[in-house]
Amino acid sequence: MDSNDFHLKQSPYSDPGAVPAELPADPRELAALVRNLLIHREEGGHFGYAMPEERRREDAEARYVSEILRILRERSRAPLTEHRELGERFAGTCRDFALLMCAFLRATGTPARARCGFATYFEDGSSPVTHGDHWVTEYRLPDGSWRLADAQVADGAYDVPFDPLDVPRDQFLVAGAAWQACRAGGADPDAFGIPHLFGTLQGLWFVRCNVVRDLAALGGVEVLPWDAWGLAAKDEPEVTADDLALLDAVAAATTTEAVSPEEIRRLYADPRLTVPAEITSHTTYLGVRQVRLPESLRG
Repeated sequence: MDSNDFHLKQSPYSDPGAVPAELPADPRELAALVRNLLIHREEGGHFGYAMPEERRREDAEARYVSEILRILRERSRAPLTEHRELGERFAGTCRDFALLMCAFLRATGTPARARCGFATYFEDGSSPVTHGDHWVTEYRLPDGSWRLADAQVADGAYDVPFDPLDVPRDQFLVAGAAWQACRAGGADPDAFGIPHLFGTLQGLWFVRCNVVRDLAALGGVEVLPWDAWGLAAKDEPEVTADDLALLDAVAAATTTEAVSPEEIRRLYADPRLTVPAEITSHTTYLGVRQVRLPESLRG
């Protein structure tokens, strides 16, 4: 399958079902629309909004864009393209911004894929973590090149020193690039992770987990950010030299814009990387769960 066709096809996770006929095709307008529909569950204070605790804990457990859209329609009967108050939005995570943007781009004819990695532009210098766990969308331009877009910072929501529709690749590192930098000794693994959330989570193990999640997302299995399986579930002392070599190969492939769908599938077919029937979901607020996935959601 041509890469263009592959990234135009909705995944079971991104498939929105029926989408508004009036969706704009311009990526910048789509990013603003996503920002209008979603609020990050931890950014209520950024907007002076008192997030209902139930929404903060539960919205982001929605795995599918169709479920996100269902919740949005329950909260307001207005068309999705109309302005929404903060209380009418879906309280998600960066993964939800990335996946909804991806779904809308695919639905309007732009090849797109969700990317898992690390961003520098949310950190305030108060933590040793300078590259925070984050997801963005990668979309293809007519000339065949790919750009990173961050709908969460679109439409002036955050003061960032770049165009949110063209995030510099030194400001957002896809997980494979972070892995390569750490393995080569050019970056401190403890600079990568999640600061300030129940204690800092950081280190090479965290980068490894995101390498596995990013490969799955490239293959159309856009899991939740806290899902773990295979090489994303191993304790650090159990990771073998063979495991490291496999992760090096994944990093090399996923840092190449022109990576083919066939190469993604070949790597993903390794049982250490394939999403299995049952995964462990380390939810932020609802405890650790064992989740059984339908076969159609395993890639």
